Amino acid sequence: MCFEELLARDGKLVYKTRGVSMEPMLRQNRDLVVIQTPASRLRKYDVALYRRGQSYVLHRVIGLASDHYLIRGDNTYAVEHVPESDVIGVLTAFTRKGRQFRTTDSGYRLYARVWCAIYPLRLLRVRTRRLAVRAVRKAGLEPLLKRLLGRV
Repeated sequence: MCFEELLARDGKLVYKTRGVSMEPMLRQNRDLVVIQTPASRLRKYDVALYRRGQSYVLHRVIGLASDHYLIRGDNTYAVEHVPESDVIGVLTAFTRKGRQFRTTDSGYRLYARVWCAIYPLRLLRVRTRRLAVRAVRKAGLEPLLKRLLGRV
């Protein structure tokens, strides 16, 4: 049975996450997520469950347009334009180590806002590291750094 059918039948969907695109908030194969059918149009910072081809993706809404959402995973750097019609659910809670967090909790809302606000810093860190690794490889220093640091 597909996610749409389960949501239509039960009104909610509970499953363990797969993938790393929503780290550090959601941890692969460890955290349980609770997804419900959206009662209204999603808002910025909501986490949408949507269909991408034959797969389902759980990513954060970072912007709104008239007929689609701008969506990005917390651990990714590409923005997707997802039609509103492709969104089938919204994250309402998740459980980690037996403790449940609701998306209406003030601590969660603060996390979502801060995580999105520091995106430019996270992107700068990733790009700087990529440039450094390329420079090290081009200079032929990779074997030396691997011995010193254990990885590059």
